[in-house]
Amino acid sequence: MSTTAVLHSEWIKIRSLRGSFGSLVSVFAATVAITLLVMASIGQEEARGEGGSGSDHLFFAFYALNFGQIAALAFGATAVSCEFLNGALRVSLTAVPDRNRLYLSKLAVIGASAFAVGTLTTFTAFLGGQAFMGSYALGLGDAGALRACLGGGAYLALMALSAAGLTAVLRSAVAVLSILVPFLLIVSFVVGDVAGNVADFLPDRAGQQVLRQQAVGSLGPWAGLAVCALWAAVAVLAGWWALRRRDA
Repeated sequence: MSTTAVLHSEWIKIRSLRGSFGSLVSVFAATVAITLLVMASIGQEEARGEGGSGSDHLFFAFYALNFGQIAALAFGATAVSCEFLNGALRVSLTAVPDRNRLYLSKLAVIGASAFAVGTLTTFTAFLGGQAFMGSYALGLGDAGALRACLGGGAYLALMALSAAGLTAVLRSAVAVLSILVPFLLIVSFVVGDVAGNVADFLPDRAGQQVLRQQAVGSLGPWAGLAVCALWAAVAVLAGWWALRRRDA
């Protein structure tokens, strides 16, 4: 089977599985819906209340990405965990005996899908949300806005790939989400309060630097995204090692 055929088959798997495809759609739906709701209800009030030099209206514009990243994690995890149900991996390896090609093709489809949907999500959420901001509205021509929209899509893709790699190790989407979701929602903030600059190198905090108009902490926008990419690379490599070493 050619690589193109393998990529196509992996896309068919994602499209046909309700959990995976639903999670991918939820990245867009949840982020955009929450953005519109927040900006329409308290957007201008928040902008007026944070009008000092320390405010970052650009980062606030992507507030709902905190929810979208959970859907991205679910997408990456469910897209891989389906291989470990009811002997599906044995069937996949019968069709594609080369485990490296199977794994890399799956990750390529996951990453490309997450980036495409993520980028569509960030542009839609940003432009839709700013329509409610009146005189406080930002545009794509404002400093950092275009970078944040593109970088936000890359950040969501890295979150999906991190979950995918870890799922290949643990072979369970439930286990992976029970680790990553509390880590992003709780542990990151606790470590940040206790350890100071060490938290700048956690994947979510580092990756979200690309959403800021002014960098906070020891990493700049692209350096932060690079650190997030290193975390994702570690997870992907761990998944590759596990898939090569373990029985189907």
